[in-house]
Amino acid sequence: MATTTINPVRAVNLTPGAQDHVSLKTWISVLGVLLGCFMAVLDIIITNSSLRDIAGTLAASSDEISWVPTSYLVAEIVTIPLTSWLSAAFSLKKYLLVNSILFVFFSVCCGQAHSLELMILFRVLQGFTGGVLIPLSFNVILTYLPPAKQPIGMAMFSVTAVFAPAIGPLIGGWLTDNYGWPFVFYINIIPGALLIAAVWFTMEKQPMNLSLLKKGDWWGILTMAIGLAAFEIVLEDGNRKDWFGDPGIVKLAWIAAIFIPSFIIIELRKKDPLLDLRLFARRNFGFGSFINLILGVGLYGVVFILPLYLGQIHGYDALQIGEVIIWLGLPQLLVIPLVPKLMKHFDARIIIGVGILFFGGSSFFTSDLDSNFAGLQFHIPLIFRALGQPLIMVPLSSVSTAGMAKGRESGSASALFNMMRNIGGSIGIAGLSTLLSVRERFHSARIGESVSIYSSAVQERLQQSATYFMSQGSDPSSAHMRAIGAVGGAVRRQAFLLAYSDCFLALGCVLLSSAFALFFMKRARLSGAVGGH
Repeated sequence: MATTTINPVRAVNLTPGAQDHVSLKTWISVLGVLLGCFMAVLDIIITNSSLRDIAGTLAASSDEISWVPTSYLVAEIVTIPLTSWLSAAFSLKKYLLVNSILFVFFSVCCGQAHSLELMILFRVLQGFTGGVLIPLSFNVILTYLPPAKQPIGMAMFSVTAVFAPAIGPLIGGWLTDNYGWPFVFYINIIPGALLIAAVWFTMEKQPMNLSLLKKGDWWGILTMAIGLAAFEIVLEDGNRKDWFGDPGIVKLAWIAAIFIPSFIIIELRKKDPLLDLRLFARRNFGFGSFINLILGVGLYGVVFILPLYLGQIHGYDALQIGEVIIWLGLPQLLVIPLVPKLMKHFDARIIIGVGILFFGGSSFFTSDLDSNFAGLQFHIPLIFRALGQPLIMVPLSSVSTAGMAKGRESGSASALFNMMRNIGGSIGIAGLSTLLSVRERFHSARIGESVSIYSSAVQERLQQSATYFMSQGSDPSSAHMRAIGAVGGAVRRQAFLLAYSDCFLALGCVLLSSAFALFFMKRARLSGAVGGH
């Protein structure tokens, strides 16, 4: 069902006899959908720099405003597996056009929202339409481009997957500071218009196949949507609500625990499933998807934890944070064009291993933070990360999907591969958020044991602080209380420094551990420079 697709190669008149030749019309189609994918990934992270401003306008609390990014991500996760099936039913061109137009429309609606309820509604609809653009761009690369040209397509796809999260905070912060938070949504208008034009003028009309809707794997769709949505909400809201200490989180966890296994059983037993989960049994795709899951942990985990650190410890604003994180993105633009050439001369598994070493190893540069470790000190670690990410993303996509048949298998492979990365991102954010809280409490307790109010060093520090506050006009009693507060704040700040160090250390260990999967992957036979199909 979902794995039955209309071969979009026909839409650009790319015949099998064309072999390695790719027409300008085809490249415009590929670039158009990749631009849409870039927007969809960017919108996952771009609002993070503006949440405080959005909360102020919509009169929302810090817990309530967290639904602005969460609702989009949950909707995107749910819609990705449906994309292949629906694009086959409604035809690729019509499905792309309608969703592209609606994505731009709902983006404008988000910028116009004047209540939290409307904002969440429009973000959900934006996620449903934007999520379509991610797997279709991956699928178009596998079906439009011949094997020898696919490394170029995968390299461009990696820009959307790894560069968009890096540049998102800078764009979001700059737009919010200079024009206001609605423009983080209005920014989709121009690239959205280019995407619509590319699809409209380069793809020929294709017949719809609405009979596929009658054969729909409806039980699979229902169990997947409920299970994944519940699982995502648990991950996104768990730490804020004390995980299983909250009855709502417990209920959602039970729902996910029931519906996700039910979905897996249904898909494995069905002849024409929504998603062909049997693809995971293929060694390269299974282990490649695992690495992609861990890659998602690293991609979104870094972009989550670093802004928190810079904002909380050093008081950086959104624009300053973006100016630091941009170093995670810019170097990639220099590396990405070189990766297809490297794949012609080296085993893709070796390239991936080097990428994991760079990406994971860079976290150890930031695993021993002190109060002076700020923006400039992050440039070297971020550059190493930026060098590693394309070395993982491009060859991993090619090796994992090598040998996949166009159409039926590539549709499921695209959905599963992209879904794994997004789920990894949610796991990474939830895990780091929880680890930060747990380790901060641990270090506060340990430091507190050695910081006694009866200690001579502490008494001397209190006296110095009290003298300073009295010189600022405080009376002796309030100056003493403020001095105690200052010492407590210093203890908590040091505890957070150690907790952030632990988070970066854990991130590095998790990323490096994914390299073991490479030992179980087979060397893919690449036609030209990419995984043969």
